[in-house]
Amino acid sequence: MGSVAKKGLQKYLLQLQRHPLRTKAITAAVLSGISDTVSQKLSGIPKLQLRRILLKMVVLEQLTTSPCNNLLFMIYYGMVVEGRPWMHVKSKIKQEYPKVQMTAWTGNIFKPTSKIYDIAQGCTN
Repeated sequence: MGSVAKKGLQKYLLQLQRHPLRTKAITAAVLSGISDTVSQKLSGIPKLQLRRILLKMVVLEQLTTSPCNNLLFMIYYGMVVEGRPWMHVKSKIKQEYPKVQMTAWTGNIFKPTSKIYDIAQGCTN
C-alpha cells in the first residue's frame, strides 16, 4: 500500500476510534454521494445533477439521524440541564417530540434555510 493511502487509512481509523458516530455519518454521506454520481453516469445522464445528489443526502440525513439527534437532545436537556427525573422527561418527550421532529423536518427540508438547499438551487453567494 502506498504511503499516502496508508497514512489516510490510519487517520481514518483514528477518527473512527475517537469519533465513531461522526466518522460513520460522514463516510455514509460520501459513499451515498459517490453511489449516486456513479449511477447517474451509468444511466447515461450527460451532465451530473448536483442538486439530485445533495437532496438525496439531505433527505437521508433527515430520515435517519435527525429523529435520533432530537430524541437524545430532549433526554439530555431534560435530565442533565433541567435535572428532571426520567418519568417527567419521558412524559415531556411523549407530548412534545412529534412537534419537535415535525419542526425539524419542515424547517430543514422544505424551507430555504440551509446552505445545502441554496447550493441545490444553484445560488452562488
